[in-house]
Amino acid sequence: MDLGLKGKKVIMNGGAHGLGLAALTHFAKEGAHVAFFSRKDDKIEAAKKQIDAAGDGKVFAEVFDMAAGGDAYKAWLEKAAGELGGCDIFVHTASSSGTGGTGDWQAGLDMDILGAANGVEVLTPHLEKSDCGSIIFMSSTAALETFIGPNPFNALKAALITYGSQLSQALAPSGIRVNTVSPGAIEYPGGNWEMIKGAMPELYEGVLAKMPMGRFGNDEEVGKGIVFVASPAVPYMTGSNIVIDGGFTQRVQF
Repeated sequence: MDLGLKGKKVIMNGGAHGLGLAALTHFAKEGAHVAFFSRKDDKIEAAKKQIDAAGDGKVFAEVFDMAAGGDAYKAWLEKAAGELGGCDIFVHTASSSGTGGTGDWQAGLDMDILGAANGVEVLTPHLEKSDCGSIIFMSSTAALETFIGPNPFNALKAALITYGSQLSQALAPSGIRVNTVSPGAIEYPGGNWEMIKGAMPELYEGVLAKMPMGRFGNDEEVGKGIVFVASPAVPYMTGSNIVIDGGFTQRVQF
């Protein structure tokens, strides 16, 4: 299936490992140009090598830390759009969970919420020029039902779903789609669940026992979902929250 991504320009905050890297690799396989950053130089180089090998599109990547502040982050986004010659797709993956800040309200607000809002502010003029403008916010099933306990990460990821839903209404007349992807428990090298497996094996085994499919998901499975939802292949999908969790959440919706 041709997803219509050849030559499209994708900007992602983060993306040097895990779900973001899996998505960028598949964007590259589909012929897209991509831009991303990481806090660590070694991760940038390894990720860039993997993405370069996947396709022949342009790859712009450099070291950047969102802790540098909102103005610096906005400047990076403009730089990325300049390097690619515009932006068709913005994927917001940056999260406090990646820096061990799931219990830090300020870190969650700065990265999960303002990272999305500032990205939309800067990139909307570029997305309006696209014939397939698309925004993806990464949330979590922890936003959908009680998981482990109340914490900033769960609450702010829920806020991100609401923001994305309302933004989809506001930007639809401009031809920009906005969707959210909410992964469940996903295990990959260097990820949170690998850490939990070693540090809290009882929690790990307890969650695994509740998985209807008998296993955790992996980064490839979520990455492909991100690429599909972001792509021009689903032009009428906007305002949706796509759950990728192997049936782990037990909500019933009508």
